[in-house]
Amino acid sequence: MENNTPMDKNKEIGQETVKPALEKKAEETKTEEITKKGETAETVNIEELKQLYDEQLKRSDEYYQRLIRMQADFENYRRRVGKEKEELLKFAAEDLIVKLLPVLDNFERALVAPGENNQNISKFKEGIEMIYRQFIDVLAKEGLSIIPTINQQFDPVNHEVILQEETGGQPDNNIIEELRRGYFFKGKVIRPAWVKVARSGTS
Repeated sequence: MENNTPMDKNKEIGQETVKPALEKKAEETKTEEITKKGETAETVNIEELKQLYDEQLKRSDEYYQRLIRMQADFENYRRRVGKEKEELLKFAAEDLIVKLLPVLDNFERALVAPGENNQNISKFKEGIEMIYRQFIDVLAKEGLSIIPTINQQFDPVNHEVILQEETGGQPDNNIIEELRRGYFFKGKVIRPAWVKVARSGTS
């Protein structure tokens, strides 16, 4: 049987009162430390985010400035190319005209010749034929060629039928006469030839 004195009882009561108070104090201290750590971490995160934001803002501004310069460069390039194209179209025929000037000179000389001596018709004709050959030669060097017609089979790409003539000595659609000369330019038909074709009497 235990004998508890009043002093012992007071001591037990004191311990029971102090212990919860100490535990509560420890919990409060721990909570305060956690809160401080959280506030510190939050402050660090805000600083990092602000630094990140500033970097991204600087980068986006660099991209924007680069885009502005690229647009300006492209606009200058487009303007320059447009001007060059306009100049090219404007003077595209200049080289051909220069090559045809001697032909024009010869025509002028030939037109004056008959007036000086009307009996020199044969030489005048020879001069015109020479000019014609010169003219054809210039155009041939530029890529012009004549579409073949006589004794060729009609080709709807190269020829255009203007007349038909019944004949027993020619196969159907054989070209028997050229009514207007046709031309290729570098292999492309720029003017089909007008032709007369044969047609058998039985068709």
